[in-house]
Amino acid sequence: MQHLTLVAVLLLASSWGLCAGAGDWCYQSQFTCEHQCNGPDKWNHANGACAGKSQSPINVVTRKTLKDERLTPFAFANYQQIFRGTIKNNGHSVQVGVPHLSTISGGGLTSTYKAVQFHLHWGTNGGPGSEHTIDGEQYPMELHIVHMKHHYTDLTTALADPEGVAVLGFFYEVSNSANRKYDPIINALRSIKTTNANASLPPISLAQLIPPEHNMTNFYRYKGSLTTPGCTEAVVWTLFENPIPLSFEQLRAFSELRFHDGKAMVGTFRPVQPLNGRQVFRSGGAKVLVNFALLVVTLATTLGLH
Repeated sequence: MQHLTLVAVLLLASSWGLCAGAGDWCYQSQFTCEHQCNGPDKWNHANGACAGKSQSPINVVTRKTLKDERLTPFAFANYQQIFRGTIKNNGHSVQVGVPHLSTISGGGLTSTYKAVQFHLHWGTNGGPGSEHTIDGEQYPMELHIVHMKHHYTDLTTALADPEGVAVLGFFYEVSNSANRKYDPIINALRSIKTTNANASLPPISLAQLIPPEHNMTNFYRYKGSLTTPGCTEAVVWTLFENPIPLSFEQLRAFSELRFHDGKAMVGTFRPVQPLNGRQVFRSGGAKVLVNFALLVVTLATTLGLH
């Protein structure tokens, strides 16, 4: 009887081992004992760089950010340029390649960077799904517009430069009405539900994806990494404060996509990573969330109202 018990324990331990993660990387929402993969806490098994000290995403604690006068407004060139892109379900997200015509400069960047692609990260049926969080708040979705220094010809080369890649990150919020500027992308999702499926987009521009330019002066900046393996620490991150509105139905449409195993493509975000002493900076326009209650009490006491 004791022998049978020992065998049962060994079999159970073996099955736990199988569920501990193996093979390719995946999001936590993909992990099951049937689908053995390295979830976010085991990404360093898929790529050692994912255990680095300057990883992304992070939680931005606004009261700990430092104002940096060098974080001037960005100069966007050719962001209004119309192009015909291809949208692809790459098995982890949806991604759209961008002609290397649109550039950013200023904003505290040390070089001009040209757009390469954009992709998104989301939750489940419009629920929390952004990669970065602000004071612990996780937004429904996050857009990453990926740029590389203008003199590089491919991302692999750019990622060998500690500041070779600049990513603009935008959050989304639920709106009562649909954002019609996103119709080309939302409509195309129906055609790319399965992994490696792609579809042609009607003519779009990067400018139609992001908030009006007068809202682009409020942002946070830090040095980090790619948020998927290989997790290369070569990214200058800019996170814009003002979220982009999408209707609940528009946000929910992304959850109808499928991973390669047929499971719903949901929870496509990496959990926030330790800062490890890094400083997060803010532009002159970005807000600092002071303890408002304390401020009210202080004012009331000063005015004899408390």
